[in-house]
Amino acid sequence: MALRLLCKDPESPNNGSPTLYYDDSSGTYLFQSWKVLDTERLSGIVVPEHETVIEFPERLLALFPQPASRREAGQCLCGGAPADSGEPGPGQP
Repeated sequence: MALRLLCKDPESPNNGSPTLYYDDSSGTYLFQSWKVLDTERLSGIVVPEHETVIEFPERLLALFPQPASRREAGQCLCGGAPADSGEPGPGQP
Protein backbone atom coordinates (compact mmCIF):
# COMPACT_ATOMS: atom_id res chain seq x y z
CA MET A 1 0.00 0.00 0.00
CA ALA A 2 1.39 3.37 -1.00
CA LEU A 3 -0.44 6.19 0.77
CA ARG A 4 0.16 9.65 -0.59
CA LEU A 5 -0.62 12.74 1.43
CA LEU A 6 -2.76 14.98 -0.75
CA CYS A 7 -3.61 17.84 1.57
CA LYS A 8 -4.23 18.95 5.12
CA ASP A 9 -6.56 21.61 6.43
CA PRO A 10 -4.43 24.77 6.32
CA GLU A 11 -6.44 26.21 9.22
CA SER A 12 -6.10 23.15 11.46
CA PRO A 13 -4.53 23.78 14.85
CA ASN A 14 -1.25 21.87 15.23
CA ASN A 15 -1.48 20.90 11.52
CA GLY A 16 -3.38 17.74 12.51
CA SER A 17 -6.54 17.06 10.59
CA PRO A 18 -8.64 16.94 8.51
CA THR A 19 -6.20 15.25 6.15
CA LEU A 20 -6.78 13.60 2.79
CA TYR A 21 -4.69 10.68 1.48
CA TYR A 22 -4.73 8.68 -1.75
CA ASP A 23 -4.00 4.93 -1.77
CA ASP A 24 -2.16 4.07 -4.98
CA SER A 25 -2.78 0.34 -4.46
CA SER A 26 -6.56 0.46 -4.18
CA GLY A 27 -7.29 3.69 -6.06
CA THR A 28 -9.27 4.99 -3.09
CA TYR A 29 -9.08 7.99 -0.78
CA LEU A 30 -8.65 7.95 2.99
CA PHE A 31 -10.01 10.92 4.87
CA GLN A 32 -8.92 11.62 8.43
CA SER A 33 -11.32 13.92 10.21
CA TRP A 34 -13.50 14.35 13.27
CA LYS A 35 -15.63 11.32 14.11
CA VAL A 36 -19.29 12.16 14.76
CA LEU A 37 -20.37 10.67 18.10
CA ASP A 38 -23.47 12.76 18.86
CA THR A 39 -26.34 10.25 18.87
CA GLU A 40 -28.92 12.95 18.16
CA ARG A 41 -27.11 14.00 14.99
CA LEU A 42 -26.65 10.37 13.95
CA SER A 43 -30.25 9.34 14.66
CA GLY A 44 -31.36 9.96 11.07
CA ILE A 45 -28.49 8.03 9.50
CA VAL A 46 -28.23 4.26 9.19
CA VAL A 47 -24.55 3.46 9.77
CA PRO A 48 -23.45 -0.15 9.32
CA GLU A 49 -21.23 -1.57 12.05
CA HIS A 50 -18.17 -1.55 9.79
CA GLU A 51 -18.55 2.17 8.92
CA THR A 52 -18.39 5.50 10.70
CA VAL A 53 -19.49 9.07 10.00
CA ILE A 54 -16.99 11.92 9.92
CA GLU A 55 -17.40 15.64 9.47
CA PHE A 56 -15.19 18.35 8.11
CA PRO A 57 -15.47 22.10 7.52
CA GLU A 58 -16.98 23.27 4.24
CA ARG A 59 -13.78 25.13 3.34
CA LEU A 60 -12.10 21.76 2.68
CA LEU A 61 -14.23 20.98 -0.35
CA ALA A 62 -12.02 23.33 -2.35
CA LEU A 63 -8.98 21.24 -1.34
CA PHE A 64 -10.28 17.94 -2.72
CA PRO A 65 -8.17 16.64 -5.61
CA GLN A 66 -8.94 16.86 -9.27
CA PRO A 67 -9.57 13.75 -11.39
CA ALA A 68 -6.81 11.17 -11.78
CA SER A 69 -5.64 12.69 -15.07
CA ARG A 70 -4.50 15.85 -13.25
CA ARG A 71 -3.10 13.83 -10.34
CA GLU A 72 -0.97 11.71 -12.68
CA ALA A 73 0.28 14.81 -14.46
CA GLY A 74 1.80 15.97 -11.16
CA GLN A 75 -0.35 19.07 -11.03
CA CYS A 76 -1.05 20.74 -7.72
CA LEU A 77 -3.86 18.99 -5.90
CA CYS A 78 -4.80 21.28 -3.04
CA GLY A 79 -3.79 24.87 -3.48
CA GLY A 80 -0.05 24.52 -2.81
CA ALA A 81 2.89 22.40 -3.88
CA PRO A 82 2.04 18.85 -4.96
CA ALA A 83 2.27 16.49 -1.99
CA ASP A 84 5.07 14.46 -3.59
CA SER A 85 7.15 17.45 -4.72
CA GLY A 86 9.16 17.67 -1.52
CA GLU A 87 7.96 21.24 -1.08
CA PRO A 88 5.50 22.26 1.62
CA GLY A 89 1.88 22.61 0.64
CA PRO A 90 -0.75 24.61 2.51
CA GLY A 91 -0.52 24.14 6.25
CA GLN A 92 2.79 22.30 6.02
CA PRO A 93 5.99 23.64 7.59
